[in-house]
Amino acid sequence: MSEFKRYLITSALPYANGPIHIGHLAGVYIPSDIYTRYLRLKGKDVISVCGSDEHGVPITLKARQEGVSPQDIVDKFHKINKNAFEKFGISFDIYSRTTSPVHHQTASDFFRKLYDDGKFIEKTTEQYYDEEAQQFLADRYITGTCPHCGNESAYGDQCEKCGTSLSATELIHPKSTISGSKPVRKETKHWYLPLNEYEPFLKKWILEDHKEWKTNVYGQCKSWLDTGLQARAVSRDLNWGVPVPVDGADGKVLYVWFDAPIGYISATKELTENWETYWKDKETKMVHFIGKDNIVFHCIIFPSMLKAEGSYILPDNVPANEFLNLEGDKISTSRNWAVWLHEYLEDFEGKEDVLRYVLCANAPETKDNDFTWKDFQNRNNNELVAVLGNFVNRAIVLTNKYFDGKVPEREIINNYDKETLAEIPKIKTKVEYSLENYRFREALKEAMTLARLGNKYLADTEPWKIFKTDIERVKTILNISLQITANLSILLEPFLPFSTKKLSGFIRYERADWEMAGNDNLLKPGHQIDKANHLFQKIEDKEVEKQIQKLLDTKKENENNNKAVNPAKENITFDDFSKLDIRTGTILEAEKVPKTKKLIKLLIDTGIDKRTVVSGIAEYFKPEEIIGHQVSILVNLEPRKLRGIESQGMILMAEDTDGKLVFVSPDESVQNGSEVK
Repeated sequence: MSEFKRYLITSALPYANGPIHIGHLAGVYIPSDIYTRYLRLKGKDVISVCGSDEHGVPITLKARQEGVSPQDIVDKFHKINKNAFEKFGISFDIYSRTTSPVHHQTASDFFRKLYDDGKFIEKTTEQYYDEEAQQFLADRYITGTCPHCGNESAYGDQCEKCGTSLSATELIHPKSTISGSKPVRKETKHWYLPLNEYEPFLKKWILEDHKEWKTNVYGQCKSWLDTGLQARAVSRDLNWGVPVPVDGADGKVLYVWFDAPIGYISATKELTENWETYWKDKETKMVHFIGKDNIVFHCIIFPSMLKAEGSYILPDNVPANEFLNLEGDKISTSRNWAVWLHEYLEDFEGKEDVLRYVLCANAPETKDNDFTWKDFQNRNNNELVAVLGNFVNRAIVLTNKYFDGKVPEREIINNYDKETLAEIPKIKTKVEYSLENYRFREALKEAMTLARLGNKYLADTEPWKIFKTDIERVKTILNISLQITANLSILLEPFLPFSTKKLSGFIRYERADWEMAGNDNLLKPGHQIDKANHLFQKIEDKEVEKQIQKLLDTKKENENNNKAVNPAKENITFDDFSKLDIRTGTILEAEKVPKTKKLIKLLIDTGIDKRTVVSGIAEYFKPEEIIGHQVSILVNLEPRKLRGIESQGMILMAEDTDGKLVFVSPDESVQNGSEVK
């Protein structure tokens, strides 16, 4: 790659309205961390910045749902995510937040610079307004009927049933989610960035100067540019965010798409007084790590903002990944269909690198990929344990067994030894090439090739069979095996930081830097290594079965939540209702009605009398379990014979969407015969 004086790595700011899941990790944060760790190993001047995106409608919606303030929401999830990233080994130099005073000032100054330079256009348009709540409505605060599929719960920006993008004005029968009232259209003024004016610059910068970008990124940008760009609002009517810093902008904040990427700048400001060298010196290489849903913001909109400001550098690359699915279904935070990072860290303590490995090995770099718990288990057991862990363990155990843990001299080497040693620098070169071209899945595969090489070398040479007859040969074999081990501790560090730190401890090797990799004499003869321990542990069936069951429970819960509740019946008068005589009673006796599946014969003390009631609840309750249970009973229902038994009333039951029955009973024990009103 071209030489730069320094490197600025940014990772997409996650919304602070929920926790981090494996889709975020595979798409953004693991690739970002691998690349940053690689640059650090090379001794480069590099900083990695990230932080919580804490403004925008999703935050206010979450706050409204939970009955708390937006600040409460962002404080909660900023802490959860910051801690989870740290425990998972994502080595940001700073993890900031867009509610910080530094960010508010930076974003305000950025807007004001463009405003003063005449880079915005002002427009007055009609937008929906809630007269009861006395506020303009963001797209997500409006629901209505989708004009395409008839879904009655479509949002003002998208129908989640058919996936169609919408504008709020397209909705049929729109209503405010705040008050439930029908909104009206009202004029409001906003500032727009005329993206169309930056089309010539963007076409040259992307389509001509950056043909090396990943095909998914380049293709999406070309599609946007071919369609033609439109002016885009940089402000909106909302009471949560960075206030628009001009007169006459009361009740208006910076639109989150404008505000959030400036968070990279403000985070760098918080990190170092020398922040301008990372943002304004052309000898800095800036790389944005994002998911594919952020391509347009980081490749078209943010660069246009930087170009409009005039003093900032532009990103050198934007290696966006595609999406990761979970067990064949799209990851969805609203449906809780995800593997949450903070929960994984609790369930699989000490196995951070296993998830890092699996998500990198199966990364959605060029197309959407699928995470399954079975693949997670197989990759751990068959690759990390059986290949990498097995080789390292054998090399160290044999050295301790035969040579008291001292690296033996390399004696006469044969052609097979030479061929094996020659592969080490070749593998290093391949790993390096893949890393520099953002092919992290390929880079990991090449690094694991070195472990496979070591395994094959030991299996072919079988030092345990010849130790008694040819100790000199065994010295050479184990020396070469230990050189491979030391190289693994360097080449795998960007991918498996916890495991390579442990491995370095096993062989007592202080890794100098990336340039040492490829050397076949990293451990000198006589160097004392430590005892071996297992780098990885097998993951048993019961561990993944527990995770799969958790997902199945989630799916069942979602299905129940999505089942339609029966609509209300026709209205009745109060006089009709007052005719019902409902009392509390206690079940004294219960027995199944012979030759029936559903019927139970009950004797109930109603406080008025003791009477027989036949009820169709046998599929849900055993007779002996319900004796002594207090129920609500309709006592003035006309008697009716069922299977020859006169039933003198009806007990009240609630039936959920699954058909399951539950007694309608008082929370506390009350006197039998108490009226239910």
